[in-house]
Amino acid sequence: MPENETPFANNTVKDLTQAHHLLKNISLIIQILNEENVDLNTSLNRILSLLLEYLGVEQGSIMVLEKRMLVVAAATRTDLIGKKQPIDDSSIAAWVARTGIPIFIPDISKDERFPARSGFYKKNAVLSAPILQNKKLLGVINATDKGGDKDLLKEDIAYLLDFSSLIISILVQKKMQQELQRQRNILKKKNQELKLQEKLRDDLYRLLIHDLKTPLAEVVANLDILSYSIKDENREFLESAQIGCDRTVRMISNLITINKIEDGKIKLSLEDVSIPSLLDEARSAITGLARIKDVSIITKIANDLPSLFIDRVLLLRVLQNLLTNSLSYTKEGTHITLGCRLLPGKKKQIDFFVQDQGSGIAKEQQKSIFDKYSRISTQQDALVGTGLGLYFCKLAVELHHGIIGIDSSPGHGCTFHFTLPAE
Repeated sequence: MPENETPFANNTVKDLTQAHHLLKNISLIIQILNEENVDLNTSLNRILSLLLEYLGVEQGSIMVLEKRMLVVAAATRTDLIGKKQPIDDSSIAAWVARTGIPIFIPDISKDERFPARSGFYKKNAVLSAPILQNKKLLGVINATDKGGDKDLLKEDIAYLLDFSSLIISILVQKKMQQELQRQRNILKKKNQELKLQEKLRDDLYRLLIHDLKTPLAEVVANLDILSYSIKDENREFLESAQIGCDRTVRMISNLITINKIEDGKIKLSLEDVSIPSLLDEARSAITGLARIKDVSIITKIANDLPSLFIDRVLLLRVLQNLLTNSLSYTKEGTHITLGCRLLPGKKKQIDFFVQDQGSGIAKEQQKSIFDKYSRISTQQDALVGTGLGLYFCKLAVELHHGIIGIDSSPGHGCTFHFTLPAE
């Protein structure tokens, strides 16, 4: 040995070389961790290669825990990948998985705890370490068959554990990505199912509308002819039939208009409209139904209201829908107020309102009352309507750049109102 060279110096150089080698491998593993769109098995196989190269080992595997099975996710022998091993098996990996303790066996052929291995291995020394995250088992790393004349040492367990801590990151990351992708796939499937259901429902509505329009028009025409010859004592029944037909016609009209608005195919027929005449026409259309229910309709119209440039037919149906809706909940012998006023402020705005004396609507129901297919339930009444009348009102008002809303509390009736720009 040269005078200036000592065993300590040789060990220091050796340790520095080994440390540099370890840091290089860790850097490569971090690069693997940061790679995107790489599947778990590919990443684990690359990490296993770095681990075995660092230890100077020819054979090894990484097993991942799935339920109570250890599944080979990476291995030097590709025929082992995908193989499963029960956690209660008598193998070394299963023992490590159950105990959570790393193990070094200098000669597996002399250890009676474990069965003899097949003839694929060159040497008898075996290393196996658990992959743990907060004491929770994620998998097991195995290494055997060190190259050259040397064999594995007990100290090599420390390196195996160092690498296992890095593998934890990729296992957790990939599992989170898999779970996220699984949730995305579920959401995508549900969205597709909902879109299909929506399409089927829309197709059904279109068929119903088409099939109902002609026979209903015939009924309305025949009732109109009958009104000229019917006796006074039977006129009440005729009016009741006409009212029922009118409601059905409005329902079908709502369906047609909703489909057109949602498809972006509606064109507003704008004209100057007198507000008092609009309200009077809306009230007149509901008078028959109100009389049958013994409910009076009162109008409150402010003075000097400007005319509005609107689609008269569309907003007339909005008012009729709101009045019909209020009649569904108003008690006999009471009244409904239909009104309009000019709101104070720099911008001229007209506020239309329909106020009833019904049982009122709870706060939680008010949030969704204008949603499509939303239906109202009260203690006195079962579910009422198709859930499209108020949705139609919302769409029609918003087409006129307006806002629709409700003021109500249980036991104090409801006030439906919508505001339109007057300029």
